[in-house]
Amino acid sequence: MDKQQQEWWRGAVIYQVYPRSFQDSNGDGIGDLPGITARLEHIARLGAEAVWISPFFKSPMADFGYDVSDYCDVDPMFGCLADFDALLARAHELGLKVLIDLVLSHTSDQHPWFQESRASRDNARANWYVWADAKADGTPPNNWLSVFGGSSWQWDTRREQYYLHNFLASQPDLNFHNPQVQEALLDVARFWLDRGVDGFRLDAINFGTHDAQLRDNPPLPTEMECPGAPRSNPYTHQRHLYDKTQPENLLFLARLRQLIDQYPGAVTVGEIGDDLQYPTLAAYTRGNEHLHMAYVFTLLTEECRAPYLHRVIAEFLDEAGDAYACWSLGNHDVPRIVSRWEQLGGSAELRGRLLLAFLLSLPGAVCMYQGEELALPEAEVPYELLQDPYGKVMWPEYKGRDGCRTPMAWDASANGGFSDGMPWLPVAAEHIERAVAGQEAQVDSTLAFYCHLIEWRRAYPVLRHGNLHLLPAHEQVLAFEREHDGERVLCAFNLSDRPARYELPLRWQLEHLNEAGFQAETVLGAIELPPLQAGFARIVEGV
Repeated sequence: MDKQQQEWWRGAVIYQVYPRSFQDSNGDGIGDLPGITARLEHIARLGAEAVWISPFFKSPMADFGYDVSDYCDVDPMFGCLADFDALLARAHELGLKVLIDLVLSHTSDQHPWFQESRASRDNARANWYVWADAKADGTPPNNWLSVFGGSSWQWDTRREQYYLHNFLASQPDLNFHNPQVQEALLDVARFWLDRGVDGFRLDAINFGTHDAQLRDNPPLPTEMECPGAPRSNPYTHQRHLYDKTQPENLLFLARLRQLIDQYPGAVTVGEIGDDLQYPTLAAYTRGNEHLHMAYVFTLLTEECRAPYLHRVIAEFLDEAGDAYACWSLGNHDVPRIVSRWEQLGGSAELRGRLLLAFLLSLPGAVCMYQGEELALPEAEVPYELLQDPYGKVMWPEYKGRDGCRTPMAWDASANGGFSDGMPWLPVAAEHIERAVAGQEAQVDSTLAFYCHLIEWRRAYPVLRHGNLHLLPAHEQVLAFEREHDGERVLCAFNLSDRPARYELPLRWQLEHLNEAGFQAETVLGAIELPPLQAGFARIVEGV
């Protein structure tokens, strides 16, 4: 395998599939692996290079698969290992790489490892999870909080100790300070690499190690932000200095990278939720010793105006300029992008097209969440149909993640063609109006535009591999230059519902790239952008 084949991931478009909601093949109302296999052609036609599949391992489904009870088997609701092998083979036939979602920081409390660990203080796996004695007054060992609300410590009557859980109480944290735990997790990765997967998306990967001294977290300074949780969550009141992102985590990632490198072309994509997002991104992806790439939460926010995005990119360049990012505007944990950034104005379709252009113009790889290519808005799920435990705890200020997890709409039939049975979440009527079949029949649909723009980007190595030079901030427009092998391209985005004019250096001459499909106009010394439009132009100096 040559270097270009091994580094296929640089500038790649990765498509995320949430298995429960992609396609049901057996009428039980829950998406499954055969359903994904049947729909892989859709992903290939879109122009993606890889598909990331959220967890399908055996699980009691307290957190819908992110609570694993067996890392090396498929939960029966999704199929079996033979179904996964068939999916992998079909994906490779279509030229798609397959990344699976490994949840290494914690397991389900139903995992045999935890069942043994909690049985006593002196069994073979007693130290595989994070256990600690109560304080003298019986309270938890420290002030650490769970992302899902409340203390991150749960009392266990068997051992008469607390165990750590950064998420649900039924998701106990593994003890990465134990070398046996690291070996077991490396064996898990090896199992799937030997089966033929092309790499891993690593869930909450900076949560692996904790402070061995169990020191209290300090309050969050007023000038800082805590990503990954709504403001109504007390988790956002702490500076998470000791419960995650410890230096020892990099030692484990180095061991994982050594394993991955034994499989040419295999890659890792890390999810990083940390108070210091960009420095952590840089540390975790710098060089060739840890992750290949990672994403942070700076674009998974409700803030979206041009000045904010300018600041996001400026801070990225300043704090993590040598990092390799995998940018994303949405996933299974945040409201759908066209609704989350509704304040930009215009229609969901206009916003979707503009935001795809912005995403595809960023340096690094990009990840799209299923349904973004249809400009699907956030679905409204009434409380009585809510499934997400996070939403049930935080209701009504935070309604959870079900609104972005409702099933894909493939056609105008009952349940949008997702299932012949009752879907586990309702298929939104407005999603059926934007179903794949209907959009495939329209030459000017959002889906057609996505296919076109992804293919258009592929023709410009400068957009996949170029350096980014940020241009001056503007109230409406985000603008930057991409440069690669002597080619320079201006990328400008009017993130408002009003026409905008962006002044450029007078020495620049622009050659407009009209094939991108936007309505911007280049004039002497400026680019003029209609509402919610992007503009791309080659830059020629000397005028």
